[in-house]
Parts: sequence; structure tokens; C-alpha cells
Amino acid sequence: MSQKIERPVLSGQRIKTRKRDEREKYDPTGFRDAVIAGLEKTDGDLEQISKYLDIAGNKLDYRRYGEVLFDILIAGGLLVPGGSISQDGEKPRTNYCIFDAPESMESMRNHEQVFVKLIRRYKYLEKMFEEEMGKVLLFVKGFTPSERIKLARMTALWLVNGSVPPNVLLVLNNEHLIKDGIALEFLLELFQTFKQEKGIAYLIQALKKGGLESKLMDFFPPNKRTEEYFKQVFLDKELNEIVKLHKAQASQEAKRELQQTLIDDINDEKAHNEITADIKEFSARNNIPDHEIIVIIWSTIMSLGEWNKKEELVTDQAVRHLKTYCTLFQAFASTDRSELALILKVQEFCYENMNFMKAFQKIILLFYKTEVISEEIILRWYKDGHSNKGKMHFLEQMRKFVEWLQSAEEESESEDEQKNGD
Repeated sequence: MSQKIERPVLSGQRIKTRKRDEREKYDPTGFRDAVIAGLEKTDGDLEQISKYLDIAGNKLDYRRYGEVLFDILIAGGLLVPGGSISQDGEKPRTNYCIFDAPESMESMRNHEQVFVKLIRRYKYLEKMFEEEMGKVLLFVKGFTPSERIKLARMTALWLVNGSVPPNVLLVLNNEHLIKDGIALEFLLELFQTFKQEKGIAYLIQALKKGGLESKLMDFFPPNKRTEEYFKQVFLDKELNEIVKLHKAQASQEAKRELQQTLIDDINDEKAHNEITADIKEFSARNNIPDHEIIVIIWSTIMSLGEWNKKEELVTDQAVRHLKTYCTLFQAFASTDRSELALILKVQEFCYENMNFMKAFQKIILLFYKTEVISEEIILRWYKDGHSNKGKMHFLEQMRKFVEWLQSAEEESESEDEQKNGD
């Protein structure tokens, strides 16, 4: 039986590592020192700073230390948790940064260009800058009041030029920033700057895009979350449109809640007088007028139906379904405006749901017979109160019924004249 012979091993053999497999030690302090040394040579000239950053990117590892670079350009040095500057090394901080710049908008716009040019030159920094802002905004409590103002103004400029998305502001919804009013102060300064630079319409658009329109009250200290204080704060800063946005948002939320309440009541098979009482109580609490409530009732009730796809069957099905709820409609068809709002909603619904195009006249006739809608409002709708959605189709559907109403009205007037003549 043969034995396996071991192969000889050369002692002292050195295994060479390929250069691409080597990984340099992470050294943010060394990177910081190199950047600060370069910035100091510019004497704070922003044009020279931009040129330096452009060239330095060829030698310094921006891909690895992008957030460190932005720390330096914003705060002057390496930011540590809490918002202070790391003091390691001989020259831990430079004065050539946003925090040491004048507060004026001219100064802020000039600094904005440094960032625009840098990110345009090194596109991979875009994502890093977005992440950097999420971190920096969490540190605002550690900054001085003047630094916060500058950062708020710069953030507004970055939002306007698209360098950061508006949802980055959601990081300010943080308990330790909210309770002392720091988050609110920061946002107010930012909103004013944004309005000044781009206009209030774009600010509202940005808030909606970032998902902030429904969360504005959350940035107020808990003991100051009242509608009156909210209104006062934004009106004092001439941000009236934000007050309107907040009211509209609150109204939409209330309407969604009302719709769910109505669905729950119907599913629980509550009597219509109980449902009416629930809706009236809710609408009074949330200041929702009857002409808006009646539209919600229509949308909710129609959403509960399982409609036949055949146009010739869906009309009778809709009339039977709606007949069950006429007393509910009656309770909120309390004004001419609410009656007209209901007709317009029916018109819109029938137009947008093609199977219901032929159902419009029969639905209106049902509401007329059950005294939900009056003759006067039907005639007003026919004359000039209708919308343009399917206008000719629905006017033609209603023509004979309207002619009958008009002739009946004329006969009634004629009878009244005869009685008065006698």
C-alpha cells in the first residue's frame, strides 16, 4: 500500500495582495485636514473655493467622504452627534463655511452656487447630500440661533433648486426639536425664505410633495397645538396661504372621517334618524355645511352598491338602492345650495360612470317625488346651473320633464290669476 507524500512548502514565501483588494483605513480626520488646508489657501473667496473643490475631487476621495465634505462646507468641520464640531487635530475647523458667512440672502445665494457647481461636477454627491441634510437637520438644536437661521435659509434655497427633496424636512418632526419650539422656528424661517425666492404657490406645492401639508400642526410644541395659535403664528409671518392649506387639509380629514362614520352606521343597520343625528353632531363639531355633507352622503351610498354592468339594468337597480336612503338625503337638502350640489354630483357621477349615463333623469325624478329636490332647483339647474360634463346628453334627458314642470307652473300661475280676478 503506497503512502501519500506531502508536497514541500517554501518557508518565508510572501503572498502578494493585488492593489484592488487593498482597502485603505477609513480616515475622515485626514480627509478633513486636507480639505481645510485647501480652503484656507482660498482666503474665503467663493469663486476660488469652487475651483479648489473642482480640482480636489480628482485627488481626494469624495465618494468615500462626501458627507464629511458637506459637514465642512456647512459647519466648518466634522459634525459629531448633537451638532458640535470634533476638536481632534491641530486645525479642526475652518471659518470658510456657511455657519460663519453673513446672514444676508446675497451671501446665502453665493454659497448656494458653491454647492450647485460641486454637485453638478460630481453627480454621485447628490444622494450623499440628501443623506447629509437628513443628519444635519437632526442636529439643529446644537447650533446657535444665527447658525439655524443660515441653515434654514440655505435649506430653502436647496429645496427651490431641487438639491434636496421637501420630505427631508420630516426629520424635524422629532420630540427634542419640537418641545422647545426649535423645529417650528426653523420651518418658519425656511418658509419665509422659500416664499421670497419662489412664491407661495411653489411653497404649497413643495409641502404637498413632501407630505407635510397634513403634519404642520405636529411641529408645534404639544402645549401650543391649538387652531388659534397656529393661525396667529403663520399670519404674523404673512404666510396666510399655509393657514388656508391647513384648514383645507383638516376639512378633508374630517370629511373622510364623516364618510367612515356613515359607512359604519349603515353597516350597523342604524335607523335613519339615528344616522342623521350622528352626522349633524359631527358636521357641527367640524363646521361642515349641508351642501358638502349631501355630496358625501351620495358618494358613500353609491360606493356601497354592487352595480350591474348592463346599462339597461343598472338604472332600476340604482333607483331601488337610492330609494332606501331618501329620508337621509331629505335631512340635508336643507338649502337651495345643497339641492343644487346634489344634482351636480349626480350629473358628475353619471358622466364618469358610463353605465349610469341613462340613469340621470330617473334618479332626479326619484329625488323630486320624494321631495329631496324642489321643482325650482331643477329648473335652475336646467337653465344655467348645470356643469359641462355630459351637458347636452343630460339636458336632453331632462327636456320633457322640465317642459312638464314649466307647463304645470304656468297652469298654476293661471289658476292663481283667475282666483284673484274672481
